[in-house]
Amino acid sequence: MNPDPPGGRRPGRSRPGAPAPGDRRPGSGPLGDRRPGPAGRYPRPTREELAAAADRTLPDLIATGLDVLFVGINPGLWSAATGWHFARPGNRFWPALYRGGFTPRLLHPSEQDELPGYGIGITNMVDRASARADELTAAELVAGAETLREKAARYRPRWVAVVGVTAYRIGFARPKATFGAQPELLAAARLWVLPNPSGLNAHFTPESLGAAFAELRQASKRL
Repeated sequence: MNPDPPGGRRPGRSRPGAPAPGDRRPGSGPLGDRRPGPAGRYPRPTREELAAAADRTLPDLIATGLDVLFVGINPGLWSAATGWHFARPGNRFWPALYRGGFTPRLLHPSEQDELPGYGIGITNMVDRASARADELTAAELVAGAETLREKAARYRPRWVAVVGVTAYRIGFARPKATFGAQPELLAAARLWVLPNPSGLNAHFTPESLGAAFAELRQASKRL
């Protein structure tokens, strides 16, 4: 028997709660049904389309019994415009997933509906889109942490991974929290904090981000 690919699932193999292969939907934003051009590139949202995406919400990519539920801070304008999580060019979330062994190949954000088949989901601390995460208030992050607790209780992921230590510190009132496994549980899920994969986060290279994701991957396989 061939071993599982790095993402932990064989092609065509679905897990409980994952959408059926024929039931996958395109991105839910107004640009989410666009198709790539001849060079495999998707059209860039216009300045007007990005401005119109402010305060828009992005549906969760979630199912029951996931191995890891990744938690972004909030959708950026590019994600809200396209309907794809971590969609802005230069965001390193998708390469970090691949480098960390969560997916067997590098996925484009438009392929996000593949993730539940690998035991992965995505949600956000705060639903509303903004140009920058620092536009959010502390109250929004605190409320978002409570909503995340409710989601963890409902969907029962094994791990919840918050992608951004500052948002975690504020939302969960843990001002000294560091990266990695956290001592508390969220409902019954284990908690992990990862670096923010934004291209603006110069403290982490693509390689070090991949290593941080790989550490979570190994922990999720042990428990």
